[in-house]
Amino acid sequence: MTQTQVYDHGGGVRSIAVPIPDNPLGHTLVYAVETDRGPVLVDTGWDDPASWDTLAEGLAACGTAPAEIHGVVITHHHPDHHGLSGKVREASGAWIAMHAADAAIVRRTRATRPERWFSYMADKLTAAGAPDAHVAPLRAARRPSTFPGLSPAAPDREIVPGDLLDLPGRRLRAIWTPGHTPGHVCLHLEEDHPARLPGHGRLFSGDHLLPGITPHIGLYEDPDDTTVTDPLGDYLASLERVGRLAPAEILPAHQHAFTDAPARVRELLTHHESRLTDLLTLLAEPLTPWQLAERMEWNRPWDQIPYGSRNIAIAEAEAHLRRLVKLGRAEAVAGSEPVAYVAV
Repeated sequence: MTQTQVYDHGGGVRSIAVPIPDNPLGHTLVYAVETDRGPVLVDTGWDDPASWDTLAEGLAACGTAPAEIHGVVITHHHPDHHGLSGKVREASGAWIAMHAADAAIVRRTRATRPERWFSYMADKLTAAGAPDAHVAPLRAARRPSTFPGLSPAAPDREIVPGDLLDLPGRRLRAIWTPGHTPGHVCLHLEEDHPARLPGHGRLFSGDHLLPGITPHIGLYEDPDDTTVTDPLGDYLASLERVGRLAPAEILPAHQHAFTDAPARVRELLTHHESRLTDLLTLLAEPLTPWQLAERMEWNRPWDQIPYGSRNIAIAEAEAHLRRLVKLGRAEAVAGSEPVAYVAV
């Protein structure tokens, strides 16, 4: 068994690398923040026995234990962040805080039968132009016994954008950064950097701002809501908001801590603008979202992308299409079914 990775970031903040099973990301960085009433966690990691053991070992290395946790602050509802929250609460009685938009997703997920989700996803993929062979497994799907995130812990506190969280002895302010999820929040620790790095405090950035990878921007999924959202537009606006904060250091949920947030924000803004430009070139001819995804550049050729990752890729293609439509740079082809889009 490998040794649990714990890092002391100074100023009463430590991180624990909690593994994500069978995932190239490797781990989620769970942060333990000291407060006057005991440690508070920023995210908790994946709901898996080995991940729980790692979290407990990491907390022991920090001089505490799951039973001592005072509260849990969730950056967003995804299972590699929120997965172990329920177990932490069972062990300690800790409160769990989440933004209202992601809390609504959690409540809906708990109340919706898995078959409803599979049917919804199958309909969405069919509308995007996915071939029958790709959609068929979802039409036939039943709830897998090990499928993550289908019964996430219900939060009992709401994170209100702009407010200071109830962390006695600390100044941790919520910054709403929708895009990766509708209720994603970054958390600004408004305290002097322990190493006196220039800038304004430290930022727990969740998946919003990562040092070497671009977070997935797909669609906000809700089987019962037909609102046409613009997740990529939300994300780009959120990026600029974080860049203006100019924190001294970023403490992300994956990879490693880093500095110069404004530079990383500029890189990501440039990346997405370049991607939108490339998509306009592809849309010189009408394409369905599936056809567009097949032609987009990914980290490997389309025929080597696994089934589940193709669904994520389709969502990302659709998010970029929605942005182009909102900007007036692309439009749906009237009468096309499945709907195709073309540059204008």
